[in-house]
Amino acid sequence: MESERSRRPGAPGEHVDEACDERDGEHLCPVLAAVGVIGTEWRLAIVHRLLEGPQRFSEILKSNPRLNAKTLSATLKFLENQGVVQRTVVSTRPFSVVYSLTEMGLGLAPAARELRQWGERWLLPRRAAARAGAPARRPPVIQGELPRIVVAEPDGRARH
Repeated sequence: MESERSRRPGAPGEHVDEACDERDGEHLCPVLAAVGVIGTEWRLAIVHRLLEGPQRFSEILKSNPRLNAKTLSATLKFLENQGVVQRTVVSTRPFSVVYSLTEMGLGLAPAARELRQWGERWLLPRRAAARAGAPARRPPVIQGELPRIVVAEPDGRARH
């Protein structure tokens, strides 16, 4: 029996065209496909680390104490298969393997920087407040009436 996870659009390994059906809409489809590639904690963290330049496996592993070798190995293999990371064997004795971002991976730099800035603005203050025992400050509420969203039913009638 096929699991819900394997059927959802943007599942890892799915081709973009297969992940997009008519229900997704033109704007949501590329987002789902991108999240399918970089949508886990470790994938994006490794991409962010490799933005600093090529790294050996052990260097990436030491960059975060919560990261273990098995997870790193599987994540690097996935990113390599997706075309985001390149694995290069350096012919020295003993040989070493260096991981770097491909052109596709380097294209994630603006998104990775924006996510970091978002986390620094919104998440770090909440964590600091929680550690200090202060109640977490909620983001400001939007004042006024929100615009209505009109959704068309399959028969063409509008639903509010």
